Amino acid sequence: MSLKVAIQMDPIGPIDIDADSTFRIAEEAQARGHSLFYYTPDKLAYREGRVIAQGQSLQVQRVQGDHATLGPMTEVDLADFDVVWLRQDPPFDMGYITTTHILDMIHPETMVVNDPFWVRNYPEKLLVLNFPDLTPPTMIARDLETLKSFRADHGDVILKPLYGNGGAGVFKLNAGDSNLASLHELFAGINREPLIMQKFLPDVSRGDKRVILVDGEPVGAINRVPAAGETRSNMHVGGRPEKVDLTDRDRQICAAIGPLLREKGQVFVGIDVIGDWLTEINVTSPTGLQELERFDGTNVTAKIWEAIERRRAQ
Repeated sequence: MSLKVAIQMDPIGPIDIDADSTFRIAEEAQARGHSLFYYTPDKLAYREGRVIAQGQSLQVQRVQGDHATLGPMTEVDLADFDVVWLRQDPPFDMGYITTTHILDMIHPETMVVNDPFWVRNYPEKLLVLNFPDLTPPTMIARDLETLKSFRADHGDVILKPLYGNGGAGVFKLNAGDSNLASLHELFAGINREPLIMQKFLPDVSRGDKRVILVDGEPVGAINRVPAAGETRSNMHVGGRPEKVDLTDRDRQICAAIGPLLREKGQVFVGIDVIGDWLTEINVTSPTGLQELERFDGTNVTAKIWEAIERRRAQ
């Protein structure tokens, strides 16, 4: 099966080809004989009943500094493609949400991965609310007194933007920390969105596990260990990836959430697990493929494409 594949992503020039999951997805697609077209989200448009994009044909190679060969800029009708990848990074703002509405207009005749309707309705920090028995105590609120009350009940907490990403704006607040009001004021000056507060999990010092699911099934995990003096385990802020096996609890979590992910067309998902608790379900632009493949020696990206090809064949 040879597919016409368009990839909607952030600029391809600056990516780290040894870590970027979108590059690995493109590389595997090319190896399977699929043709690639690349465009950035600002080049997506709706025009008179058509969903169009201005972009370039793409060929990739694993050569530092020479990893992408691009054709001339051209305009395409995305309805002519078999698959469109929704792969730009958050933040999950109105710009991001608008791209999901536009791509909705061609899905499922053109298969959009992950399904944009459910990406829009299941952002990472909200989908976990459907599984309160799997998650640490959590509150979503904008009112300062409400947040104070939650902290009074649970002691040490994590405070973060509801639609943030990559560890940006994540704060650990001890029970006696006097900075909650100042942080609330800071966030309130940036936007009108609520904040998310979770009970702090001391197990994070041993790592924040990223479990990758393909079509609802777990295929492996990596452990991300925070740098000394850090609460955040994100690798771009110094977190260290380590090989790790799936535990019985990990499999229990995946068994609980997997059927919903599969039903809603979330083909490539990365969940975050600290200790025994699910903290996020990442559907917008999950990462971790290359680290997992290096640790496990398994072509996980091939499993993603097999799931897509299977869905297309149906």
